Amino acid sequence: MKRRRVIYEGKAKTLYEGTEPGTLVQYFKDDATAGNGAKKDTIEGKGVLNNRISEYLMTQLAGIGVPTHFVRRLNMREQLIKEVEIIPLEVVVRNVAAGSMSKRLGIEEGTPLPRSIIEYYYKNDGLNDPWVSEEHITAFGWASPQDLDDIVNLTIRVNDFLSGLFLGAGIKLVDFKLEFGRLWENDYMRIVLADEISPDNCRLWDATTGNKLDKDRFRRDMGGVVEAYSEVARRLGIMPESVQGENKGPVLVQ
Repeated sequence: MKRRRVIYEGKAKTLYEGTEPGTLVQYFKDDATAGNGAKKDTIEGKGVLNNRISEYLMTQLAGIGVPTHFVRRLNMREQLIKEVEIIPLEVVVRNVAAGSMSKRLGIEEGTPLPRSIIEYYYKNDGLNDPWVSEEHITAFGWASPQDLDDIVNLTIRVNDFLSGLFLGAGIKLVDFKLEFGRLWENDYMRIVLADEISPDNCRLWDATTGNKLDKDRFRRDMGGVVEAYSEVARRLGIMPESVQGENKGPVLVQ
C-alpha cells in the first residue's frame, strides 16, 4: 500500500487526493488550535467526533436541498468530498453575542441579538483572517454579487435549519462559521457548502444551563473538550465506533 498524495494540510484537517475522479479525502485530525494557531494541543478523539458530527449535519442539510461537498463517510476519521474551488471567505452567522463580537462591540456575552447577523472574514492566516465587507469581496473579485446572493441565501437556510435541529436536542446555536466553494460540472458552476460543521466551528451552549459544548472549552482552558463534543454527538443520536482511532491518513490499496 502507498499513501495518497497530500493536497492541502490545515490546522484540523488534511485533504488527500480522492478515491474517485473529482473527489478528495478529508481527514479529521486531533489537533486543536486557537488564536490563529498561537495555542496548540492534541486532543485524542476530537477528530473522530468532528467527522461523525459533520457527516450527520451535512447529510441533514442535503436532505432539505442545501448543496454540499460531502459524498460519504469512509471510516472513523475520513470522508469523501467533492473537489471544489474554495471561496476565500469565512462566513460567520451570529445569533447571540459571544466571542470576538462581544469584545469588539462591548456587548455582554450571551445577549440575544435583534436578528441574526452575517459577517465575512477574508481567509488569510498571515493577516489573522480580517473582517471584510461585501464591497471588499466584490471589488477584489473574491466572489461576484451573484455568488454572494447564493451564499447569503444558503447561509440563512442553514442557520434556520440548524438552529431548530440543535434546539430540539436542548442546544442553543450561538454562532458558527461556514465556508463555501464553487463546484464545476462541465461549464456549469454552482455554490456549495464546504469544509465542516462541528463543535470546532460552532458555539453550542446547553439551552438550559448555558454550559459550553464547543471549542471554547479549549480556547478558555476549561477542559472537558472530548466530553463536551461527545455530549453533542449523544444528543444528536450519533454513536461513534470509538473516540480513539489510530489511522494516520488514507492509503491507496493496490
